[in-house]
Amino acid sequence: MHLLLLGVSHRTAPVEFRERLDFSARGVGEALAALAARPSGAEAAVLSTCNRAEIYLACEDLEQGQLDAEIFFAEFHRLPREDLRPHLYTKIDLEAVRHLFRVAAGLDSLVVGEPQILGQVKEAYGHASAQRTAGPLLNRLFTAAFTTGKRVRSETSLSDGAVSVSYAAVALARKIFGDLKDRTVLVVGAGEMGKLTALHMKSQGIRRMLITSRTLAHAEALSSVMDAVVVAWDHLAPALSESDIVITATGASAPIISRQLVASAMRSRRHGPLFLIDIAVPRDVDPAAGAIEQVFLYNIDDLQAVVAENLSKRTAEIEEAEAIVTEEVIRFRGWIQSRGAIPTVVALRQRFEAVRRSELARLEPKLTGLPPEARGRVEEITHLIIEKLLINPTEQLKALSDGESIALYAEVVNRLFSLSPGDPPADSDISPHEDLASALAATEPGAKQARRRSTKPPHSS
Repeated sequence: MHLLLLGVSHRTAPVEFRERLDFSARGVGEALAALAARPSGAEAAVLSTCNRAEIYLACEDLEQGQLDAEIFFAEFHRLPREDLRPHLYTKIDLEAVRHLFRVAAGLDSLVVGEPQILGQVKEAYGHASAQRTAGPLLNRLFTAAFTTGKRVRSETSLSDGAVSVSYAAVALARKIFGDLKDRTVLVVGAGEMGKLTALHMKSQGIRRMLITSRTLAHAEALSSVMDAVVVAWDHLAPALSESDIVITATGASAPIISRQLVASAMRSRRHGPLFLIDIAVPRDVDPAAGAIEQVFLYNIDDLQAVVAENLSKRTAEIEEAEAIVTEEVIRFRGWIQSRGAIPTVVALRQRFEAVRRSELARLEPKLTGLPPEARGRVEEITHLIIEKLLINPTEQLKALSDGESIALYAEVVNRLFSLSPGDPPADSDISPHEDLASALAATEPGAKQARRRSTKPPHSS
């Protein structure tokens, strides 16, 4: 099984192209259902944020998986494939692992270290789990990504201070105006990004803050914390006229501030300068508004200069974070390699189970006089004996982390027990798929403890 990643991000495409790849517009659930229906869609997850759209697949055939993912990307967003290809990046196996770990750690973000991305990665995994498109490989991958992100946040100072896109917008406003204490700021959108922006603006001691949102209750809740003035959504035009700085961060699928709206506000302002910082994807402000005299419009890609400055201050923290990512990639590689022992584990379990059933069949004449309850106890006890006998060799085989050792141990076990890994013994009616699923599940965190609980001997009656 291979891991395949196809994606587009702020590193490969401008904002006007990225906003056409917003999976949330039609729903990540719908995207996962369509992706899983394709021939290679054994396991799938979709990560969609304002700065990236990525597909993660676990597939047997890399060539087919890449073709399916590319076609899906284009068809789902109604884009010609030739328009998509120049912006796509593809990563395979450990390259894809490292990429997701860096994303979860905030190392691949527009503003390095920004804290929101880990929650967005968790949300992507939550969608895949809910749709049942995440299997053993993606389950382990995303769990390890969460661990990596948490380690970077707890063991480095990468996320300390102002490292979000919202703060980068505030930093840009300070470069434009200098001291912000005499300024009126309008925050459009009371979601997570709006909250962070309002918090950073408040820390600058601005004279007045206005907050508006399509959902009035959200604006009221935020304004009570920020000591701001709530503006009704249908009063957006007058609010634009009153403001010096407007920062938009909504989840709208189309621009909510048109060129005409801005032009009208400028007439009311007697053409005093108006600075619009649009940090939403898709964009909230019609790009044509930037052509109006005395209107200065910045979108999320214009924050790159602020990001570069942020990077220069965080070189040491970035090196520490990258080292943590490397450690976690090596750990994940060990898990991947240990899965090479699973066919031998499966065959060993099948052999033992076949012997158990064969012996019970041989003893059938002597067991016929037992009542059903006693027969059930015999079945249970013999099964538990097999499980206990297999615990140690199973764990030892799965603990192997390099291919050479796995091959050597597998050969020894195969010769000792006359096994054929992957094929059930002739006298066994066990489903190899069910046994393989059990073996894979046993590699997941917590499986060892659960297995030990399940192998406790029954209470004597």
